[in-house]
Amino acid sequence: MSSVTDTELIERARTGDPMAFRHIVEKYEGQIARTVKGMLGEVPEAEDVGQDVFIRFYRSMEHFRGESALGTYLTRIAINLSLNALKQKKRKEMFRFFSNGEKEPVLQIPDNGKSPDQDDTRVMVHQALQLLDKDFRAVLVLRMIEGYSSKETAEILGVPMGTILSRLSRAQKKLKEILENVYGIHAAEPT
Repeated sequence: MSSVTDTELIERARTGDPMAFRHIVEKYEGQIARTVKGMLGEVPEAEDVGQDVFIRFYRSMEHFRGESALGTYLTRIAINLSLNALKQKKRKEMFRFFSNGEKEPVLQIPDNGKSPDQDDTRVMVHQALQLLDKDFRAVLVLRMIEGYSSKETAEILGVPMGTILSRLSRAQKKLKEILENVYGIHAAEPT
């Protein structure tokens, strides 16, 4: 099925072909996982949200008009579900904060006394992303991790291009500050 287009896969899945839908999932699960983990971090909820993306798409497949690429459409669902999960998490944290008077630490910083290797750096960048405002995080995940253009990012998030460019610039600066101040990683100036 590797030569079959997304449109053909969707049509087959709509007629009840389970292998067609399975192929859609296999084709896009990595992209969706990166998007969700970029938004939520390495948390148990990330896998649930990733699965929900495909469940939502399966249930609403009849309404997919193909106005955007399937990957873009699925990514939009992933961003929306991630934002919902972040809202739920924030409500739970506020409840926990008010119920026991203590707020759990958001970030555990490893202190192994060594310079970080590439995997450690990747983990630190993902942790630093979690400290950004969700709007900044969404733009960074779509632009810098998933590689969408600014125009595509604007379409996925449903905001004007100028807003995307502004958020991207501010998000890069804030991420750089976090990496330098919290982790001692000196990042290149955002371009």
